[in-house]
Amino acid sequence: MDFSSKLLENLVYNISQLTGIGKRSALRIALEILKKPTEYSKDLSDSIREFRDKIVYCNKCHNISDKEICEICTNPSRNSSILCIVEDIRDVMAIENTNLYNGLYHVLGGVISPIDGIGPEDLNIDTIRNKIQEQSIKEVIFALSATIEADTTNFYIFKIIQEFDLDISVLARGIPVGDQLEYTDEVTLARSIQNRRPYESNLKND
Repeated sequence: MDFSSKLLENLVYNISQLTGIGKRSALRIALEILKKPTEYSKDLSDSIREFRDKIVYCNKCHNISDKEICEICTNPSRNSSILCIVEDIRDVMAIENTNLYNGLYHVLGGVISPIDGIGPEDLNIDTIRNKIQEQSIKEVIFALSATIEADTTNFYIFKIIQEFDLDISVLARGIPVGDQLEYTDEVTLARSIQNRRPYESNLKND
């Protein structure tokens, strides 16, 4: 791709470093920025810098937050006896958009994947036991994507927490095998949450 401007080329290169954005899409974004008022570019750069400098991970659930403890964890109206384990921050957003879940979350930050060099020690797994003990958790919901790696992660966590007196459930398989949770439509995801089933029955079926 030939550029008439080194400044444009640099901007396109930096935008295209974002996952899922190719150079053509990056070029369209760059040219759109050029069409906007100068003030927009300043606001955009300021918001990116502020986001990068000030964003933190919640000390309790590992979701992104403006504070040490996120708004979900500090919300007194949430059901603190239910813990939903998800892979990614985007999964929290997807489940929240269904308006059918009112418990707490635990963000793993990925799934166990030996082929990618990701083991249990690379994820937020160690803190799950403490959370169950300290917060009187009564139900744990496995809400990971329908993939082999996610199933492996579910089973690993299940072996760790099965000693506790818990209802351990998994999302109903309305989610196609191989699909990521964040891309599942809200209706399907909502039904999967409502129709969740005991995790032990999932082991028997497998």
